[in-house]
Amino acid sequence: MNDSPTDSNSRSPASAEANAASAEAGEAFCTRSIHGGLGPDPGTGAILTPIHQSTTFVQAAVGVDKGFTYSRSGNPTVAALERNLGALEHAPAAASFATGMAAITALALSTLRAGDRVLLSDVVYGGTLRLLRDVLAPFGVSHQVVDSSDSLALREALKQPTRLVVVESPANPTLKLTDLRAAAAAAHDSGALLAVDNTVLTAALQRPFELGADVVVYSTTKFIEGHNTTVGGALLSRDQALLDRFRFVQNAVGFAQAPFEAWLTLRGIKTLELRVRQHSYNALRVARFLESHPAVARIWYPGLPSFPQYELAQAQQDAGGGLLAFELVGGAPAGRLLMERVKLCSLAENLGAVETLITHPATMTHSDIPPAQRQAVGISDGLVRLSVGLEDPDDIVADLTRALAEIADPARGAE
Repeated sequence: MNDSPTDSNSRSPASAEANAASAEAGEAFCTRSIHGGLGPDPGTGAILTPIHQSTTFVQAAVGVDKGFTYSRSGNPTVAALERNLGALEHAPAAASFATGMAAITALALSTLRAGDRVLLSDVVYGGTLRLLRDVLAPFGVSHQVVDSSDSLALREALKQPTRLVVVESPANPTLKLTDLRAAAAAAHDSGALLAVDNTVLTAALQRPFELGADVVVYSTTKFIEGHNTTVGGALLSRDQALLDRFRFVQNAVGFAQAPFEAWLTLRGIKTLELRVRQHSYNALRVARFLESHPAVARIWYPGLPSFPQYELAQAQQDAGGGLLAFELVGGAPAGRLLMERVKLCSLAENLGAVETLITHPATMTHSDIPPAQRQAVGISDGLVRLSVGLEDPDDIVADLTRALAEIADPARGAE
């Protein structure tokens, strides 16, 4: 029996056997990370999913295949990743994509038509805003930026017809939170869908479906893969009609994840919970150090009691996560000096990797957001984002301590 579509259609989510393997609701998260939707290779007994690096698949007869025909439409390694991602969320198999931005684009193409309106949280990855402003707007899709941390403001904005609400929580880079349960209620009361970008926490620390989300979005490049080795994205939903649409767009536009990248991501997921909890432990240690340092003017980290939304973080997150942001007393010049003086922390555009990465959002990740809009939402030119890695936290603190001392006394750096 041919269970796979032809090249012109979307691929079926997963086989009945794979769905059953993904549905072990009683298993702990770390167990699902390793085994969810997976099993030994039936042909060889290999404990790891093989890399099926093949463009096409031989068919037994016209219309008779083994579930795969062409890798843009479906690949066994990619399908294994999709089942595994679904198992993490107690959801059907995900739709995985070549990049996080491909996932966001597929979400838009799957749910929006000319004349539709999107509400977007005011602190969001610059590429998401660029997509809506510069790519989709000419096709008649409008958007409004709203402070989604203010539930009343969100409800007010939803008085206008809206198809899709997209929020990041915690938001990159200021870690601003959205009350996801309240946002879901507001969106659904107005007839809109709620999509939650859960990249910063992953399902190990926050479960948006349990809080009412319709779609969960990931850049799997970040904590999910976690080793700075590849890029990817994913969309998950418990609504089969939405998933079918995601898969149709995935195939029609050519956004599918590649098998080797899928295999690397599967390898990363096996240690996901261990990593994100250690990231959180290290980040809290670094955040406490920065909060107490006289050179630091302000710090944002949901795990600190001083964080403005600390109680909400305690209610909907299992830990603070591995990302923090701060400003130095010396403002933008001091922040730039710090990023140039650190040695263990690497100046780079990514987050969620085993290495500690330091980033200047205003000129790097969020440079596509107009300066006035950046300033309005707290992304100042002096904001420093730190993705705390898995090095010993004392070594990360020592690196920051030395760099801050050199800024205060430039002569020390010349020694």
